[in-house]
Amino acid sequence: MSSFAGSDVSALTVAVVGLGYVGLPTALALSDAGATVIGVDSSPARLRAVARGAVDLLPLHHAQLACASAGDRFRLTSDATAVSTADAVVICVPTPVDARREPGLTALSAACASVVEHAVPGQLIVLTSTSYVGTTRDLLLEPLRSRGFTVDEDVYVAFAPERIDPGNEHHTPERTPRLVGGAGPRSSGAAAALLAPTASLVRTVPDPETAEMAKLWENTYRAVNIALANELADACASLGLAPAPVIEAAATKPYGFMPFYPGPGVGGHCIPCDPHYLLWQLGKVRQQAPLVATALAANSGRPARITERALDLLAASAVPARGARVLLIGVAYKEGVADVRESPALEILAGLAAAGADVAYCDPLVPSLRVGTDALRHVPDPHGRPWDLVVLHTVHAVHDLTWLSAVDAPPVLDTRQRGPLPRAASGSGALPPAEVTA
Repeated sequence: MSSFAGSDVSALTVAVVGLGYVGLPTALALSDAGATVIGVDSSPARLRAVARGAVDLLPLHHAQLACASAGDRFRLTSDATAVSTADAVVICVPTPVDARREPGLTALSAACASVVEHAVPGQLIVLTSTSYVGTTRDLLLEPLRSRGFTVDEDVYVAFAPERIDPGNEHHTPERTPRLVGGAGPRSSGAAAALLAPTASLVRTVPDPETAEMAKLWENTYRAVNIALANELADACASLGLAPAPVIEAAATKPYGFMPFYPGPGVGGHCIPCDPHYLLWQLGKVRQQAPLVATALAANSGRPARITERALDLLAASAVPARGARVLLIGVAYKEGVADVRESPALEILAGLAAAGADVAYCDPLVPSLRVGTDALRHVPDPHGRPWDLVVLHTVHAVHDLTWLSAVDAPPVLDTRQRGPLPRAASGSGALPPAEVTA
């Protein structure tokens, strides 16, 4: 291992700790830039899935994985000591929240402690996992100093928040700007040099805390605007308006507006979790953020509102909830991915089942699903079945919804209110009168 001092990336060995939705694309981007990559993950099952290519990636990244796996500069291991052989270490482990919406720091703390334990002089350590302001200092800088390292002289540390939009081929990491907040100028320079080939541009900020807060600000901004979009969509419904044309009209303004769209709630790895790290930390210093707290509560309550709306529609059709045949289209938290973490669909399905409905789902990217201890029924081809209600939750590009535009189609609850359903293949299928929005 050679000392890292802004060397050409192709001359480096980089250990990526955590091969999830962030770590694996990061490892592949570094491999594509010519680095020798060591993928470290504590889960043997995940390592086997990566080795087989049985992972949820864009086609571009699947091609990168196949290419990397065919060479001898990309290897996988569960051995945490492997980071000691690397010039640079990138930490990409999950940072969820627990049932009380408080930070779940177990995986992050363990990963950082292991990296610190095996750190060597001249090494660059980059943390990418979203967390509270001060995480890099608490989990990396201070422990490294306790080991006798002089940070920014004989070891380099930076925080560079991940910016990965799973399933979106237009926002791949390589096309997205990256932030770097180093523990000092050398750390910032080293981290920027490492990440430059993996991003459209790299912007350095004064310190890790600035980068940490920037990440929390980004996703808190999104959470608040999603809550606002849902509230204004409900206002549109009360006024007899469809939200989508209103949003599109407002979006013609070239300044001061960014379109956000209504939906069944928030899901995935960022929006339902990251803002709670900020609220948790502010609570410790007795600082209130009432707007943020209200928005998060509204987002959390959205799936229950969708469930209530579905039950109201069944009642309006004189269909008892108990035994009602309800199909949910799409259970992933967003289009184009197989990820169901924090998906509003889980709560909606559980709520409908609790009311006695006979629930099933159709999602070609998620062939099996459990809610609690119960396995849900997956219906790959729902066309022609006697559904009492169809709930549009997540519509993937591979979904064929033309059957819902037939004259005899079941009622549809569109949770995302994106406009008319596709016309039937014959071109004669008008929207069914029973189609409604959330």
